[in-house]
Amino acid sequence: MREPENVQQVAALRPDFLGFIFYPGSKRFAGPAADLGFLHQLPATTKRVGVFVNEQTAETTRLVQELKLDLVQLHGDETPAQCAAMQAAGVEVIKAFSVDENFNFASLDPYSNSCDFFLFDTKGKNYGGNGVTFDWRVLENYHLDKPYFLSGGLNLENIANLGSISRQPYALDVNSGFEHQPGLKDVEKVKLLFEKLIR
Repeated sequence: MREPENVQQVAALRPDFLGFIFYPGSKRFAGPAADLGFLHQLPATTKRVGVFVNEQTAETTRLVQELKLDLVQLHGDETPAQCAAMQAAGVEVIKAFSVDENFNFASLDPYSNSCDFFLFDTKGKNYGGNGVTFDWRVLENYHLDKPYFLSGGLNLENIANLGSISRQPYALDVNSGFEHQPGLKDVEKVKLLFEKLIR
């Protein structure tokens, strides 16, 4: 997210997390930190997540401190050592992986002690933001105890099928299915999402 009014509208619904993308190649790029001072006004119950792709650890740490981010989501080719460095900087780490039917879940093992959550997104041409789902049946091969975020083309229609996943996600990472345009959430759809999840 990036529009102050839209952020406040969604924050009023008390989501567990709000994400802000600091990857210039993303169509949801949040912009320079100087434009995001309003993040300090978010409810304490909502955690601020900074999303980064192959960023230098020093720059990520600077933004974590400046914006008082609670978590970082590392969505590129970051190593376990880079994840551990962010943990050492005092922030929780979500390490994202691009998944398709051939994904090798054993590749997660080196990260098991250096991140707090995994995120499974659909493998595509971009680092996330592809707007399509992957076959959730591959999650049957997930063998670690670490909680995970589910991402990739989630919308009001397909979340009805979440019950088919035997190992339920810790959180849902939603974008395209709940937007008017990239970076601008459809607040009414987000409300409906919350209603469906609470039922």
